[in-house]
Amino acid sequence: MDHDDFWPIIERARDLGGPLHEALETVLAGMPAEVVVDYRQHYDEHKAALYRWDVWAAAYLIGGGCSDDSFMDFRAGIIARGRESYQIALTNPDGLAALSLVQTSALAGDDGEDIFYEEFTYAPSHAYERITGNDGLFEAQEQRHPQQSGEHDMGEDFDFDDSAEMHRRLPRLAALFLGSSE
Repeated sequence: MDHDDFWPIIERARDLGGPLHEALETVLAGMPAEVVVDYRQHYDEHKAALYRWDVWAAAYLIGGGCSDDSFMDFRAGIIARGRESYQIALTNPDGLAALSLVQTSALAGDDGEDIFYEEFTYAPSHAYERITGNDGLFEAQEQRHPQQSGEHDMGEDFDFDDSAEMHRRLPRLAALFLGSSE
């Protein structure tokens, strides 16, 4: 499996309808265990690429705050939305302001819970267990894809509670969730 095979799996799950995490589990459970391991590796790589301060700031605005755990759920939700949403978050997190789900969340004044999607992360583990009868996905992933140690560059840290800074760095999202910069 390569990176180009990753997104069609999510689209296939979306085509099944119903809760996406359940549909993804079903799609993955119909594949060989090695493919599930590879899917999880690509998922982890995509999720790690979003581990940046500017993406976290976007999550902070959309969610009305964002803890470490919530940021994991936010990145899962971005991946669950598909390749296009992922590319927006990866290249220009402020561009998330154009997503209808984000605009709806801003208008409703809610906490963006539809974007924070914890259950999506667990679908590969559940599928792997259905296929193999054990919950050893992470061990299988470590054997198949030994992890490289090293620090991830998150970019420049900044104060998410500084309204002026948020307006400067993420003007469209800040306008939606914080109002005018004036």
